[in-house]
Amino acid sequence: MNTNIKMYRKKSAQAMRPYVDGEDLTGVSVSAEDTPEIGGMIAIGDDNDAKWYVSKTFFSENYELLEESGVTKWRVILQLS
Repeated sequence: MNTNIKMYRKKSAQAMRPYVDGEDLTGVSVSAEDTPEIGGMIAIGDDNDAKWYVSKTFFSENYELLEESGVTKWRVILQLS
């Protein structure tokens, strides 16, 4: 066992919006092993150009909603997309 391996948590927040069933995913990166479904999310990069699909399972296991006061800047980005 490698003793240099340690567990790390991301410090950053990620802007996301819900996936809408049947939506056109042109311009959204979707991994070959993912099948978009309700409960999945579309992540939006800081530059507002990069978008990728986050599966329902990965999202529920790895993300939680930030308090409203902490996401003010993301509202502007989401309104532009």
